[in-house]
Amino acid sequence: GGSSGIGAATALELARCGARVILATRNALRGEAAASRIRTETGNEEVRFMHLDLASLRSVRAFASTFLRQEPHLHLLINNAGVSAGGTTEDGFSLPFQVNHLGHFLLTQLLLERLRSCGPSRVVIVASSAHCAGRLRLESLGHPPPGLFSAFQDYCDSKLANVLHARELATRELDTQVTCYAVHPGFVNTALFRYAPLWLKPLLLPLAWLLFLDPSEGAQVVLDCATQDGLEPLSGRYFTDSGPQQPWPRGRDDRLARALWEGSERLVGLRGDEVGPSAAAPAA
Repeated sequence: GGSSGIGAATALELARCGARVILATRNALRGEAAASRIRTETGNEEVRFMHLDLASLRSVRAFASTFLRQEPHLHLLINNAGVSAGGTTEDGFSLPFQVNHLGHFLLTQLLLERLRSCGPSRVVIVASSAHCAGRLRLESLGHPPPGLFSAFQDYCDSKLANVLHARELATRELDTQVTCYAVHPGFVNTALFRYAPLWLKPLLLPLAWLLFLDPSEGAQVVLDCATQDGLEPLSGRYFTDSGPQQPWPRGRDDRLARALWEGSERLVGLRGDEVGPSAAAPAA
């Protein structure tokens, strides 16, 4: 999710710091253009585009395979991409739940051994305060909820999944050097609003331009969790621009977090005994 919005602003600042940055984005033209723009603006030639479509689990696996083959180091994984539109993916899951959670979950698992071997390393998951309205239905996980506002509910469910993913990942990686943080970047004027219902756009878009943060401001809390020293004891926590905060009650439900993890493993085709901290996963 590095070709526009918060992702591009985050990638730009990491490149300014001298990091080697891989922009993993769905659209090759936008991804190549963003990488070129960042290289020009920062003078950092270590900025590259790699294709990744989170709406396709096949694409996630192909990206991970290519990355592990080409890149010996991984110290920071930022799961930033997000959509709010309804629809169904090629894998048969709802579009927002797969792009916002399942695709990121699979990607993180496939890259986890590399993150461990390069520790200390961090995973930053861009969530949202919209998790307050999330209501995960474990019996129909990955499928759109019923009702008139199905797409909005689906988005909120995916954001709750983001918060719980960070919480459970931190628990499972407690004895490793991998830490994880969920982030609410604030209300940011990004391309996410192009998916708003037509009847809502006349109200929402002017508000976004007048009141919401610009992407560089929204990226700040992401960058803080990515680079700030001493955050390791706060692994699994939920951050806003005011620092670590308590998520809404469902975002603190450890049993729900564990059930979501197990359900997500099943949906993306991972067995639990293959992805635990002691698993002997290949390095490439």
